[in-house]
Amino acid sequence: MGINAFTKTGNTVTFTAAVTAPTPVQCSSSTLGGNQYRIINSGTTTVFLGYGTDAANATTNSATVTSSGGAFPLLPGTDEILTFVPNAYFTGTSSATAVIYITPGDGV
Repeated sequence: MGINAFTKTGNTVTFTAAVTAPTPVQCSSSTLGGNQYRIINSGTTTVFLGYGTDAANATTNSATVTSSGGAFPLLPGTDEILTFVPNAYFTGTSSATAVIYITPGDGV
């Protein structure tokens, strides 16, 4: 059984992480139950990615983690394929601005 390359299943969305999280963006997949995302941190600083089933959850989960928190840390310059809830909302915080690109899809 082979491993499938990442296949895009929707439009790429973007936001610029900053000290205060921007308005969350929804990343929608054209496949039922699509829940994988290619996430690129093109910045030079760690971004605390907030995600959730709605904008409010994404914002709450984007707080900088100090001892425990809901954010997913994205190191500078990373390109990750991660699994979250289908059609998730995303936002993020960072000590400096960093542009984040998120594409829904399937594969690795």
